[in-house]
Amino acid sequence: MLARGPVAVVITETEGYLGDADPASHAWKGPTKRNAVMFGPPGRLYTYAMHGHTCCNVVCSAEGEARAVLVRAGRVILGVEEATARRGDVPEHRLARGPGCLTRALGVTMANSGARLLEASSEVRLLFPETTTALPILAGPRVGVPRAENEPLRFMLDGDASVSAFRPGRGVKPTLKPVPLGELSGPPHRLDGVFDRPDRQEEAP
Repeated sequence: MLARGPVAVVITETEGYLGDADPASHAWKGPTKRNAVMFGPPGRLYTYAMHGHTCCNVVCSAEGEARAVLVRAGRVILGVEEATARRGDVPEHRLARGPGCLTRALGVTMANSGARLLEASSEVRLLFPETTTALPILAGPRVGVPRAENEPLRFMLDGDASVSAFRPGRGVKPTLKPVPLGELSGPPHRLDGVFDRPDRQEEAP
């Protein structure tokens, strides 16, 4: 669950980005002023602006590895009225549907980049339930990614109305279809050796 102030969402959709081994990651070309938080310690919030929206990621690897999870969608479970005031007159399941809508519903901005998500005093917090229940999770290709388009690094709660719609990256047609997480034939990603290419001058999205 991701929370800021009175609003909290159950996370229903995420995407993994695997640092400088992943051409779809902001870390693909190494550390910059923009992506510095990604290369820092885990448990921090990394935000960036895209098409006028703020997107938020959870840094989840050791310092220097820059692996992060983009929070793409969630279901608002606390603060529905405040989230609605921020998002306007939309159905409740769409309040935090999509990365830009999610941050707007929560009130997360670029100023929150670097927030220590696991600390009680943090303005933005990542919270975990006291008990867990097995949920039907699908794994599939990431949304709008023009490189590594067939990696199953998008994870979503099967059947949840808050999960965003899929669209392929420009100029690519992923052949991978979403499958139940337990049916993947290998690990959650198949990146070993795939990205050992001399094209690191490509601009990551």
